[in-house]
Amino acid sequence: MTRRLLMILSLVVLLTACGEYNKVLKSGDYNLKYEYAKKAFENKKYTQAYTIFADLVPIFKGTEKGEECLYLLALSYYENKDYLNSGSYFKQYYTQYPKGRYTELARYYAGYGYYLDSPEPQLDQSMTLKAIEELQAFLDYFPRSDKVGVAQNAIFELQDKLVLKELENAQLYYNLGGYLGNNYESAVITAKNALKSYPYTKYKEKLEILILRSRFKEAQMSVDEKKEERFRTVVDEYYAYINDYPNSENRKEADNMFKIADKFLNHKK
Repeated sequence: MTRRLLMILSLVVLLTACGEYNKVLKSGDYNLKYEYAKKAFENKKYTQAYTIFADLVPIFKGTEKGEECLYLLALSYYENKDYLNSGSYFKQYYTQYPKGRYTELARYYAGYGYYLDSPEPQLDQSMTLKAIEELQAFLDYFPRSDKVGVAQNAIFELQDKLVLKELENAQLYYNLGGYLGNNYESAVITAKNALKSYPYTKYKEKLEILILRSRFKEAQMSVDEKKEERFRTVVDEYYAYINDYPNSENRKEADNMFKIADKFLNHKK
């Protein structure tokens, strides 16, 4: 009986709350709607909050309440994990109020929301690029913010995600080998472009060993007139690799490639 009574009371409270929300939604009293939306936000009823704030933004435009409504509209979407909409409204806020009360937070949350929404490396990375752009703009505008460290770490993580996608692409070219062309050259180009764009990535060694492997395979599969030139490239890539990673777990593999290349070149003398 007690459990049933609690269920009935909960239902009554829910229906009463829904009734109150619908009444406020239809009301022409904008100050009432403003106070209700703020209370809904505080109570984590974000859908109710952003629905009402969206109605109030044009009503209070040009006022202090209008500025707050626009920011809380964006923040309600953010807290509801709808980062695409929140980012759009945060951008509207800092564009409309470049020196506003919440501009620093708006720029930060715009970028960080896109960071949270960034997909796995194998998927389209347009959101990742958008996150990097917004977070970098935040750092440019607010270099002394207490959120600088978090923003910087997010950017590094996002950049590594882009590099990982390129590493996977380069590895795919390597795996294709000589199928329908020289895919080893494509692997090298992809890996080197990633290193050029992000020289401090945590995937630097993986990219460099893949370059060495690709050059070695390319030399092995070359026609005779190209072998010497390509094995010399292998030697150059080897020395570049061991100079950066003398104690790498891939050192034995790298040494073996060098020995084969060196043997071929000495035989040609």
